[in-house]
Amino acid sequence: MPDAPRGYRERVSRVAGAVLWTNTTGPAARPVLPDGCTDLIWSEGRLLVAGPDTGPYHPGGVPPGTGFTGLRFAPGQGPAVFGVPAHELRDRRVPLADLWPAAQVRELTERAAEQAAARVATGVGRVLEEAAGARLRQGAAGPAGDARSAAVAAALARGRPVAEVARAVALSERQLHRLSLDAFGYGPKTLARVLRFVRALDLARTGMPYAEVAVRAGYADQAHLAREVKSLAGAPMGALLGSG
Repeated sequence: MPDAPRGYRERVSRVAGAVLWTNTTGPAARPVLPDGCTDLIWSEGRLLVAGPDTGPYHPGGVPPGTGFTGLRFAPGQGPAVFGVPAHELRDRRVPLADLWPAAQVRELTERAAEQAAARVATGVGRVLEEAAGARLRQGAAGPAGDARSAAVAAALARGRPVAEVARAVALSERQLHRLSLDAFGYGPKTLARVLRFVRALDLARTGMPYAEVAVRAGYADQAHLAREVKSLAGAPMGALLGSG
């Protein structure tokens, strides 16, 4: 998920399951926190793909006022758009041209640049949505871009044990691990930790006391919550909330 300064905005995308977001960087670039998602990003005339993160990503060399428009795909959805297993993009930012045919990327870049130059508020986002939607309709699916991966993500987000999730989708735990690497970029236990962290951060942003956040998000106790937040985000919860 992109950082969340005051210049950050998002809305539900026309691409089912995705979120369209825009961001303008502030004086200090904030870290991007793990959320289990992949993003297609336009910025400064370039198209990039952000893979699923396992820890905080610290963007470097981004001047204040730099604008970004991104399409964030739900966990497990990215491989169907980009055509590669998610683990190949884990903790990486790569040019879209490394994944899609060069001619297709050039055409998409030109269309996005035209919209950006015209300063059409929704123009670049619509270009990204149309491109992603076309890939999905063409069946350019990754190894696990299907309903099964969505069911796995939903069950893990509810805190279901890995063995139970494997049985529910008729896989062995080894098969579930392979599917998870392809669909989400990491194994089911790591995905469960990331999704639990996202849930905890959302709850904490409402002003809920940390002890209650821990219970509601599925941690053993507040100390467990604190350890996991520091491990995944590189900072305590208070620092994350203060940077929003």
